[in-house]
Amino acid sequence: MTPGIYLVHKPVGQTSFSLVHAFMEEIRAAGIRRDQLPVCHGGALDPFAEGLLLLLAGQATRLMDLLHPIPKRYLAEIAWGVETDNGDLLGQMTKSADAARLTPALLDSALETFIGWREQVPPLHSNKRSGGERAYRKAHRGETVELPPSRVYLHEARFLEHDLPRRSSLQLTCGGGYYVRALARDLGRATGALGHLTKLRRTAIGPWEGPPPGQRVALRGAELFPWCASREVSAKELLRLRSKEPIDCGATGPPQWKLPEGFPDPRAPIRALQDGRLVAMLQERDGKLQPAPLLEPPL
Repeated sequence: MTPGIYLVHKPVGQTSFSLVHAFMEEIRAAGIRRDQLPVCHGGALDPFAEGLLLLLAGQATRLMDLLHPIPKRYLAEIAWGVETDNGDLLGQMTKSADAARLTPALLDSALETFIGWREQVPPLHSNKRSGGERAYRKAHRGETVELPPSRVYLHEARFLEHDLPRRSSLQLTCGGGYYVRALARDLGRATGALGHLTKLRRTAIGPWEGPPPGQRVALRGAELFPWCASREVSAKELLRLRSKEPIDCGATGPPQWKLPEGFPDPRAPIRALQDGRLVAMLQERDGKLQPAPLLEPPL
């Protein structure tokens, strides 16, 4: 029950917030007030999906945005012949088509067109806001929802196996904000076969892979945000940072984990480390390093 990032496995059927709530209940049972150790997740998974979920505790909650641009890896299964209103097996069928013409070569060719940056229309049952409200809430009430496309990035994707014309499984690596449900929908429309997701498992976020069900892995200090460059700071420099004064750039170490080749630069800040603790994130301005933000207490 200490600040940091926790790797947990979200089972099928549970919401991401239910895991946050369970963790908060553990904190409360340990006699720690909610305001002493706030908790959030680092990117939701749909109820039908499973896999790696990050729980951020304490000062780590202030750094949630650093997780958005890094790679996420998924395993997915697409059922062909039916499109649903929310893009997965829990939705209502809206259209059907004959998928008999599908071949591995046709699917590979269609998938290739989605690699790289692309405008993607989120599923109507998504967490995106529409008129100030989450789109899925409006969709559940039967209201019309119109979502503008978002600029998203698919780094790589490949089919692992086929059971045509029924289903196919694939592995993909993408950036933040990417909807795999939308990819299944768009692949189905591109091939004329229509499709929806029946399984989705997030296997990795950046360098971190999902733990087995029932286990929880705690990350702290130099284990956090290893795709960022690092700068060791002295006690005197830390005092300057706490006084909102910049420090010299000094010697910066390279990231401990490299992004996949060709993946977009997340423009990550520099980690300020002292005695193995993460005390601040630093941004260079005018030839100096300034805290963005200072972490009190350190992680």
